[in-house]
Amino acid sequence: MQERKAIVPVGMESVYEKMGYAPALKVGNTIYVSGQIGRDASMQLVADREGQIVQAFENLRLVLETAGASLADIVDLTSFHTDLRDQALFMQVRDRYLTTHPRPAWTAIGAHMLCGSPGYIVEIKAVAVLPDTSSGT
Repeated sequence: MQERKAIVPVGMESVYEKMGYAPALKVGNTIYVSGQIGRDASMQLVADREGQIVQAFENLRLVLETAGASLADIVDLTSFHTDLRDQALFMQVRDRYLTTHPRPAWTAIGAHMLCGSPGYIVEIKAVAVLPDTSSGT
């Protein structure tokens, strides 16, 4: 079995310690990122819709960078939305963050509530794969 390493960026320690899950898990060259929401560094919900989506992508970027990856390494993206009418706005923000081609596979799912709390409109989880450096190519 390959080594499993918890990825916990500075500022997200309470998620790992109090909530009982890692913001990401790295197994070999693959990084599995837990759902990221529109909560800022002070753990406060961002108020406006676009701001929440932007913050979720910023949190996703932070987790990936802590794991030694970038948004360009994402191969699979899943977004959960409390209102699927936000998809056009989500895609506008997504396209500002995910600029490499081909873009990752993407699944959007409607959900009644996210994180067990009202007010959250989007949650983004991802799988990223780092280049294989073991072959020397």
